[in-house]
Amino acid sequence: MPPTVFTLRSNITLPLEDVHEFFESVDLPPEIEDIQIERRNNRLLISSVASDESLSKYTPTAELKAKVYEKRVYEEPPEDRQPYANRAPDEEEEPIPSELVEYARFAGRGDEVLRNTALQLGMFTVLAELALQAEEGKLTAITAVEGELEATRIVEGDDRPATVEVVEEKTESDEAQNGVDWRENEYIK
Repeated sequence: MPPTVFTLRSNITLPLEDVHEFFESVDLPPEIEDIQIERRNNRLLISSVASDESLSKYTPTAELKAKVYEKRVYEEPPEDRQPYANRAPDEEEEPIPSELVEYARFAGRGDEVLRNTALQLGMFTVLAELALQAEEGKLTAITAVEGELEATRIVEGDDRPATVEVVEEKTESDEAQNGVDWRENEYIK
């Protein structure tokens, strides 16, 4: 079984400028030779390029998807600024300096964030490194490598402990087996 990523959930948000800086200096896994970043309107597509030349050029490799949006960021108001109620009637209020900043939001489950299976684990490790740079959001997933399951949980840029727990739950078929067996019931003939 190839390395696989299960139950991926992400809602990490970073300034778009930080995302570009991250990909300029990131150490890529050995199976990924390069990264291609493409912007389509309000979507950011980050595609992996395989190091393995035996992988067909027509095979879709793993790709990260993010939504790009603008957000107005305000500077902190000065401490000596008087509240509105304490100002003289003819005194004008100075606006708080602000700027529009573009953000990339890697949000969704599974294919909504990381699509295509070729090089999937390599791109997930890149996404996890990117999540460590995010001040906002959470990334959780379970990965399978050579039969071993590993849990990943990153919250607001901090790598948090995570475990994989297997729980047995009753299903409808289990409940049906505990019902009345009408064919072998001694009271019905």
